Amino acid sequence: MKSPLLLLALAACAPSEQTTASTTAPKSAAGGDLGSIMAARGLSDADVINAAKTYTPSGVHDEYVIFASGGHGGNMIAIGVPSMRILKYIAVFGPEPWQGYGFGGLSDKVLYQDGAQGGKEISWGDVHHPNLSETAGDYDGEFLFVNDKANARVAVIDLADLSTKQIVANPLVMSDHGGAFVTPNTEYVVETSQYAAPLGGGYAPLDSYNDTFRGAATFWKFNREAGRLDPAASWAIELPPYAQDLADSGKLVSDGWVFINSWNTERSAGTEGKGKPFTESGASQNDTDYLHVIDYKKAEALIAAGNFKMIAGMKVLPLEVAAKERVLSFIAEPKSPHGCDVTPDGTGIVVGGKLDTHATVFEFSKIKDQITKGECPSKDPYGVCVLDFQKSIRGQQQIGLGPLHTVFDNKGFAYTSVFLDSTVVKWDYNKLGGETEAISTQYNIGHILSAEGDTVSPDGHWVVAMNKMAQDRFTPVGPLLPQNFQLIDISGQNMSMVYDLPIPLGEPHYAQMIKADKLKTLQAYIPAGTNPYTDKVSEHAVAAGAERTERKGKKVDVYMSVIRSHFAPDFFEVEQGDEVTIHLTSLEQAYDQTHGFSIDMYNVNVSMEPGKYEEITFKADRSGVFPFYCTEFCSALHLEMMGYLLVKPKGS
Repeated sequence: MKSPLLLLALAACAPSEQTTASTTAPKSAAGGDLGSIMAARGLSDADVINAAKTYTPSGVHDEYVIFASGGHGGNMIAIGVPSMRILKYIAVFGPEPWQGYGFGGLSDKVLYQDGAQGGKEISWGDVHHPNLSETAGDYDGEFLFVNDKANARVAVIDLADLSTKQIVANPLVMSDHGGAFVTPNTEYVVETSQYAAPLGGGYAPLDSYNDTFRGAATFWKFNREAGRLDPAASWAIELPPYAQDLADSGKLVSDGWVFINSWNTERSAGTEGKGKPFTESGASQNDTDYLHVIDYKKAEALIAAGNFKMIAGMKVLPLEVAAKERVLSFIAEPKSPHGCDVTPDGTGIVVGGKLDTHATVFEFSKIKDQITKGECPSKDPYGVCVLDFQKSIRGQQQIGLGPLHTVFDNKGFAYTSVFLDSTVVKWDYNKLGGETEAISTQYNIGHILSAEGDTVSPDGHWVVAMNKMAQDRFTPVGPLLPQNFQLIDISGQNMSMVYDLPIPLGEPHYAQMIKADKLKTLQAYIPAGTNPYTDKVSEHAVAAGAERTERKGKKVDVYMSVIRSHFAPDFFEVEQGDEVTIHLTSLEQAYDQTHGFSIDMYNVNVSMEPGKYEEITFKADRSGVFPFYCTEFCSALHLEMMGYLLVKPKGS
């Protein structure tokens, strides 16, 4: 029987083996030595080694944090690595009661007003591609940006408190996908459209698709000092009505450029009564699609010189100008691509085509050389130059059936998700045609991430497979199953699967992994009364002893303090029909001493972290007696932390 020390030592010198699935769970073992526990639960040496790799004792922090999209859950997920413990859901595009997001407080303006699209208050989003802010091409741990594919919005999350501070609605496009990726110093957050439509949201019949439908790449200017996107300083480039997909920003030698892949160069749209195939096959007729190559520095200069048209209040570089000035160029790429990833040194752009078996590596220097020389062997129907494919590539690597996304380590290797084969494939992006290594995933891997893998200096050690299906991986929970994040150890000579994590909400798409020590999070809002959406003490914050209720006509303002274990005042009376504003100030400054505030029957709920100022406005349209109470267990007298809203009937 091997000793615990020996088993741990094995982890350093031998790759673990992936265990096979079993429909019978191992028996529990409450006590005994390691050997007895292993025997009782049917665990192998490899199982114990994998457990040792991920086990993080209570009180010990993870080395990395993953920020994963929550798909149509509308949120973000923070996950520790190597423990794979879910640390927090971050409310973004939908109401979330634990954080009091979207239930009457200050967040309502972010979600329902700033985040309104076309005048509609939207309470959900399809979160796809988060990107961390960067300085000189490295994650800096300050901000996180993410897009809403369903409603063409971009959100800003402040990593000081892991909360959403801004949502901007794109006035040009109806959906987005290749966002929200950042330039190397986060000058811009770039959002690219997916499904073409008339820019600005107007009507046009499908018969006019080629002429009136368009895509766009929107360059949202980021004001780092304010921590907000600046719509007034933002602009866009008009694109042909191809379905723009994933994208990446150049770095180092390719800084100043962005790359966007696409599908549906066939411009397939509409089937009923038209004698056309469904988009599924109609958009898969051509042998290739187009990689979009954009010189955004040149576009920026053209916009500054007045070469734009105004559409829905935004400056847009016209397609004909982008084509004529060589701001936009195309290169043929494998059909139906779904990955566009710039290598850490910025010299290559890796594209995977879902209907191909290769990863194609484009060479930036070759692309730029053709553009500089004015080479234009052919043009697309909109006058955009299509560069020579063979003159633009470093080469191709045989990967498998359905390559999608590629991430990188610190040893010159790339890791590509292969959807149809359900594998992660490791390969050398500088020595194409060499040997590859594949590891099976469960099942149908889509996106993939690695430690600091989208930066100029990846870390290596960990890759995570983001699988679309779980099937036999977890205890059955009915026909709607979780997705499965699988942690892969890449620190040894061979890849090793070590952990499965079910994700029980939405459908995560992309994620990034950052060193945990780069995050400088707040322990409390200091001083007390700080408005988290302005980062300033609110003029309505109340100090202890200054609590009060004020009436001005039909408007009532309640200035309330929050501290263990009471609200002051702990009751107030209004008349039916009054507009009530409650100004809440948490006087707590102790770490992790959070309260909540909810009013029964009024759909009001906010979270009161230490030192936070919140503001709730509602109409007292129902008469009666309504308890309010603290929703976050805070002390031995938590249940006693309550009070009453009394609403007198109209005319009483």
